[in-house]
Formats: sequence, C-alpha cells, structure tokens
Amino acid sequence: MIFNLILTLFLKELLFSSSTMFFENIQEIASAGGSTVWGSPADVGSVVGGETFDVVLDNNGKDLDAVRPVIDWAKSAGAKQFLFISSAGIYKPTDEPPHVEGDAVKADAGHVGVEKYIEETFDSWAVFRPQYMLGSGNNKDCEEWFFDRIVRDRPVLIPGSGLQLTNISHVRDLSSMLTLAVENPDAASHGIFNIVSDRAVTLNGIAKLCAQAAGRPVNIVHYDPKAIGIDAKKAFPFRNMHFYAEPRAAKSKLGWSSTTNLPEDLKERFEEYVKIGRDKKTIQFELDDKILEALKVPVSV
Repeated sequence: MIFNLILTLFLKELLFSSSTMFFENIQEIASAGGSTVWGSPADVGSVVGGETFDVVLDNNGKDLDAVRPVIDWAKSAGAKQFLFISSAGIYKPTDEPPHVEGDAVKADAGHVGVEKYIEETFDSWAVFRPQYMLGSGNNKDCEEWFFDRIVRDRPVLIPGSGLQLTNISHVRDLSSMLTLAVENPDAASHGIFNIVSDRAVTLNGIAKLCAQAAGRPVNIVHYDPKAIGIDAKKAFPFRNMHFYAEPRAAKSKLGWSSTTNLPEDLKERFEEYVKIGRDKKTIQFELDDKILEALKVPVSV
C-alpha cells in the first residue's frame, strides 16, 4: 500500500491509494510544488512525523480497519477537516431510483462503518460517494472493456435488455467537488455527496458512445446470464440492474455543477487507449466465447 502527501498553497491534504497508476500524476504534483511520502497508511503517524495538516483526504480504505489509523492520526494531529471517498455501491436497491443522499444504505457495507466513525470523530467532515469514474489513470476497465471488443470487431455482450440505467462521471467532476468542499468547509461539513454526473446513461448507450468515440460500428448482443449459467459480475464491467444516483447535495450545498460530457470524454479516452497500444494487444475472450457459443452466435476471427 502507498500513500501520497500533497501540499498546495491553500491546503495540506493526505491521499492514500493502493494503485501504482498515480506515478504520472505524482510528477505533476511535484512540479506544482507538492511533495510525496511513501508508506503504509497504518504507519502514517511515524512516516509523516511532526507534520500538521489542515485537511486529510482518504481515498484508499474500504473498511474501518484500513481507515481507522488514518482517522485517529488525523484527529490527534489537529486536522481541521476530514474527507473520505466512500462508494455509491453502499445504497440499498430502491424501487424509486435514482439514489439520492439520505437513502438507505447497507448496514454491513465496509464503507458505512468508516462513514459512521468519521462522523463520531470529527466536527468538520464530508463523505463522497462516487459511482463509475472516467478519466486518465483509472484502474478499472470500464470503457476499455467496450473498446477491446469494438476495435476487434467482436460482439459487445450486454446482460439483460441493455436499457438498464447507470451513471459515469469524469474524474474532473470528483476533483472539482472535493475542491469546493475544501474551499467551503462550513457548507460541506457533515455532508454526504454523490459524486456523479447529472445524466444517466443506458448500458446500450455506453456501447454506442464507445463505438462512436472509436469511429467504428458496434454489434450489441443481449443475453440472459441465468439462462446460460454465467455470472454477469465476471462477464460485464457494470451492474446488471438500474444503478444510478443524482448529485443533489453537491448542487444545493456546494454550488457544484457537472462537466461530464460522455461523447467527448470517451473520445479522449479512446485516444489514450490507442496511445498506449492496447488496441494492438492480444486479449483473451474466453468468457465471451462461452456466452456466444451458448447463444449460437458466430464470431469472425
């Protein structure tokens, strides 16, 4: 595990991540006058020594065991504000989508325990619940999953009707919301904020927009996971259900607005996809082939 210490002119904040994909961003941080320290979040106090911080942001922990050492250290070090990147995945399924701040959450979800402990520990805190994120350095294959198939003229397999609604937000929306929370701590205090764009998109729509960004046609094939004995969680990068939220709290409390523009943002992502040569890499599609075989859909090689 790693953590990054970032200093800016208006803020001192602590970022944690288990992903090594931050290296390029770390160079940007250094060029902007920030500094980086490496170590385990559990040892944060000994690693940063006597440094003090105005704001601490944890972007790594998914349960209380992972985040408690950071929360306790931040409190003892006199941090004025604690920000936590939680997850919109903690909401209970609802018959009235979209999810909004204040909706019921799963009591056994790891992020929920962290949120409660932060509330008990800090006077000034805010929790951010992202859904699916888009942008450079993302360590989850979401739009890339579609590009992998589209550029190789393979069918894009979508479980169900493809009309399920979800939400994808560009990472700049996340960063702009966090910035507003730091700049307006009183407005953000004790706030739960969904970090999502203000428009939903269908699963079919994602496939079509990815194809549009790549300048290629797309062949969408729908299937019933249960009928062919496939775990959709392993075969598809999004939930096989309506899963989307709205950023109501950020708009009303922080004056935030979304800048996510999927058609344009996906064009940028496809350019990066080609730039790193992923369109030329050998990729195995065993699970896709199993589904296509069950559907009796031929695949051109």
